[in-house]
Amino acid sequence: MIKLSKLIKCAAIALPLILGACKSTKTVENVNVTTTVPTEKQEFLNKVSDNAQYTKFITSKIKFQVQVGAQELSLTGNLKMKRDDVIRLQLMAFGFVEAGRLEFTKEYVLIMDRINKQYLKVSYDQLDFLRNSGLNFYSLQALFWNELFMPGKAKVSESTYKEYETIPDGNDIIISLDQPALSYKWLAGQKDGEIKMVNVMHKSKIRNTQLNWDYRDFKPLGNKKFPTDNVIVFTTGEKEVKLGMKLNYIKSESDWETRTEVSAKYKQVTVDEILRRFMAL
Repeated sequence: MIKLSKLIKCAAIALPLILGACKSTKTVENVNVTTTVPTEKQEFLNKVSDNAQYTKFITSKIKFQVQVGAQELSLTGNLKMKRDDVIRLQLMAFGFVEAGRLEFTKEYVLIMDRINKQYLKVSYDQLDFLRNSGLNFYSLQALFWNELFMPGKAKVSESTYKEYETIPDGNDIIISLDQPALSYKWLAGQKDGEIKMVNVMHKSKIRNTQLNWDYRDFKPLGNKKFPTDNVIVFTTGEKEVKLGMKLNYIKSESDWETRTEVSAKYKQVTVDEILRRFMAL
């Protein structure tokens, strides 16, 4: 049977740390800032916000392509999300056996190793990259749902628009937000406000950590569009994790339990233990 130390560790590093088949052909770095006038900025940010999904649930079959260093892995799974409540990724072995599960709620991150019957359940401030990058449940939700976010807040409102800079870049607009040691950037189409890419950079004296998330192949979901091809690159120091995540048969199913009950047969491990296993690649 596939070892979960090879299967889940790749995805578990990439996904919760917000997290491709290839690097983006466009960058949002090193652009001369020329902000638009406030009215234009507000109109554009409203356009971006208007692309948000109305649906409460998003569910889909998923095909993953994971690369960590010279190692590559293909696997399937399921994505189940309920807005403002939970994000769940189920990783399948042989296409039908659940080998691992990642679950994000407002209170905790749950990583389950179904094969070895181990699990990690921690708050967001116990995971270094999430804590250092100011990413909480709502930020992760925005990444998965292809939406703008404001670090530390549950949602983006017109009252927070003043904190963003909007930077023209050809047919696109870069939305930029800088904080001490942190940089957040979104690339969105100037005409449709569709978010094409997100970049999160945490800078430190030890090493820089960066997440780049590309959105591609937008398809109808309700009366809006949703990206079905996600290309994610997570870089820390000299280590890079690439994740391709393609959604198939995307729906809005609501008939599923939104919380995972961990069996008493499972052993809880520490953050250090599980990260040591993940990083031993």
